[in-house]
Amino acid sequence: MNIFLFPIYAVIAGFLIARFMQHRLGDLKLLLAFSGAFLLSITAFELIPEVFSEGNTRRSGLFVMLGVLLQICLEFFSKGAEHGHVHPSNSNLFPWLLFFSLSLHAFLEGFPIEQHNHLAYGILVHKIPIAIVLTAFLWNAEIPKYAAVLFLTLFTVMTPLGTWVANKTDWLAHYQTEISAMVIGIFLHISTVILFESSEGHKFNLAKLLTIIVAIAIAYFL
Repeated sequence: MNIFLFPIYAVIAGFLIARFMQHRLGDLKLLLAFSGAFLLSITAFELIPEVFSEGNTRRSGLFVMLGVLLQICLEFFSKGAEHGHVHPSNSNLFPWLLFFSLSLHAFLEGFPIEQHNHLAYGILVHKIPIAIVLTAFLWNAEIPKYAAVLFLTLFTVMTPLGTWVANKTDWLAHYQTEISAMVIGIFLHISTVILFESSEGHKFNLAKLLTIIVAIAIAYFL
């Protein structure tokens, strides 16, 4: 199985769930909690140890924080779609800001996959609830359906495109540590926000706690 296609499978799965299981869209909190915990665990077990075992750790820490800041800026335009929040819109205009912010986020997260194959599993789990929410938003928006399909198609290929660019562009290899550190910052911000926002009143009930523990265990033994 080609793990580099996992992000594509995730968006397709999210699209199908959103279109054919609409009655179940009301509660994605457990799925979001699992995805947040799984992504955070993969980041902690795979990316962080390698990035901070090489070169200047203080410099790596700086790029981690730049990744956090970049994600905060992207969410100013995406309104939190990366962690399962898309606000309804009555506008018939194509949501360009949402598209560009999500596409840049997806493009960057594809860069470290070649060196960290298990990250593909984290992105797979992360993208499914995002694709569900995004599909529901686009289908209910006042934009043509072909525009919604185009949005989802381009969003789908962005992560594999990021992986392909990282593999085919030699000069990027010199900045692999810095790019991975920025992706760590992006993932840390997204996963922690997901974990807190998936809990009502920022409190974890037993089901969510068990979901998070299972996600951490799976990521550890992957």
